[in-house]
This record gives sequence, C-alpha cells and structure tokens, in this order.
Amino acid sequence: MYKIGIIQNIHEEGIKLLTNHKNFDYEIIDDVSEENILKKIHLYDGVSLRTSKLTNKVLSRATKLKVISRHGVGYDNVDVSFLKKKNIKLLITATANATAVAEHVFYLMLTISKNYLNLDNEVRLGNFKNYINKFQTFELNKKEILIAGFGRIGKNLIKKCNGFDMKVKVYDPFIDNKTIENFGGRKIEIFHDAVKTADFLSIHMPLNNDTKNLINYKCLQSMKKNAVIINTARGGIVNELDLDKALNENIILAAGLDVFVDEPINVTSPLLKNKKIILSPHTAALTNECKIRMAKETTQNIIDFFENNLNNSMIVKI
Repeated sequence: MYKIGIIQNIHEEGIKLLTNHKNFDYEIIDDVSEENILKKIHLYDGVSLRTSKLTNKVLSRATKLKVISRHGVGYDNVDVSFLKKKNIKLLITATANATAVAEHVFYLMLTISKNYLNLDNEVRLGNFKNYINKFQTFELNKKEILIAGFGRIGKNLIKKCNGFDMKVKVYDPFIDNKTIENFGGRKIEIFHDAVKTADFLSIHMPLNNDTKNLINYKCLQSMKKNAVIINTARGGIVNELDLDKALNENIILAAGLDVFVDEPINVTSPLLKNKKIILSPHTAALTNECKIRMAKETTQNIIDFFENNLNNSMIVKI
C-alpha cells in the first residue's frame, strides 16, 4: 500500500482515481504551512503538489518519498537539486492545461485590443457615445505576435492566432524550424531582435537563470510603442518594476499578467495602480474543465509511476 499526500486539495475526479485503487491510500493536507508539511512529509511515498513550496528543509524530512506529481507544469516551487541528488522523480500534467491557458492569452489580448474594461465602464456611467474619441481600439488581424516558448501551450495558441490571421513568429531554441513552419509560424533565432517588431509578445517559458528578468527595461525600450506583453508563464520573467516604468513612460502600450513575482501579489506593488495592465490571479489554467483534467492527470501520473506505466512526457528531466 502506497501512502500519498495531497498537498492542497484537488478536484474530486482526481481523488476518485486513488480512492478506487486498492494499492493506494491518501491524505489531503489543507493546512499547507511549512510547519504542518514538515510534520507529515515523512509519511508519504508520493505527493501531489499545487502551489506550496517543497524546500530543501522540507524534503530532507521526506525519507520515504519517491515521486512528486505537480498539479500543473511549472516546478519552481520545488528544490530540484535535492530531487536530483535523492533520485526523486518529478512529474507534471503535461497535456492538461494547454487549451485553458491559450484561451486566457486571447482573453487578455482581446480585452486590451478592444479596450473592453474602459468601454464597459463608460456604458455603465451613461456615456454611451461620448467615449468615441476617448478610447482607441484595434484589430488582431495581420498583427505580429511573438510566441516565446513553443511547448503544448504555444502550439495550442498558434492555432488560435492563425484563426485571427495574425503573423506568428516563434522563439524556442529547442524546437526545429520545420515543426514551427508546420504549425504556420516562422522560427526566430535571436529573441531580442524579434521583440523589436512584435505587436504582441506572449511568454510561455519556464522561470530559470536564463529567463529571469528576460523582459527588462532595456528590452522594453527596444519594442514598438504599440506593443503588448502577455505573461501567463511565471512571474519573474518580466521585471515588474521595469514594466511599470515602461508603461508609465509610454514606451509600450499595455500588458496582461496572470503571474507575478510574489503570489499573492504584494499590496504595495505599483502594478495594482497601473491602468495599462490587465491582471488575473494566476488562474489561466483554472477553468472548470481544466481543473478536472489536471486533477486526474496528477493522480494518474502517481499511479502510473508506481505501476511502471508512466508516459515519459510527464517526467521532468532534472
């Protein structure tokens, strides 16, 4: 019998997979304070993990742990070096969230391009026609988008961009040119050259030493004045203070952010006061449908791991 810790509850459809399997017992951990996880982590052969942090301090107590299954695709909340040293496998829900996140990117792009929030407010204020010269709107048709990162989300996003007749460029050094062309995009070799002509930049990269503060003030200064940045990947890839400064100085047009350096975002962050940014609370993947897919894939990955039936695409190479 394998003991599984569900660190932060997941959709019941995922829990059912463990409930209905004779070889697994599980415990849901609602109190995700480090103190509580430290008390319990030694009990588990495997854990599912959402946003809580598994630091070196916590993992050092995990004497039975063989696998961590992320409820999502990012893993910057896990001490990967410890996992590598102890040969603990790290799994992700590689196929679950692509549709939801790609749709969220379009929600942000359309909200910004159609100036939706301002127009909605004007109607509610009774200014039914007085807004015409006050707010500008524009089309996505023929606009150039740079998709930075071409995994499953990027591949899902490009299909939607093609449907809007956008010009798509892709930056991903790990994806070959033919694959990108087959999806209707054009491969770009040098990121900082590509951002200079983009009307939209949509980020789909992991946060690491190479991508941290990739979008900084110098990068922003090289972009078009009508450029829009969308980040649904990880906070920290975009330097938040530099973005706020660039928007206030009219260096770029707008931004849509679903992720932040600090989550929840600090109440003192200048982003909260910047009307040129559309904000959402790291919910791009949390549609009703995607919650079910992620929960089921998270627990199925654990089952498949212990039954030696795991799809290699779910394993993070660390």
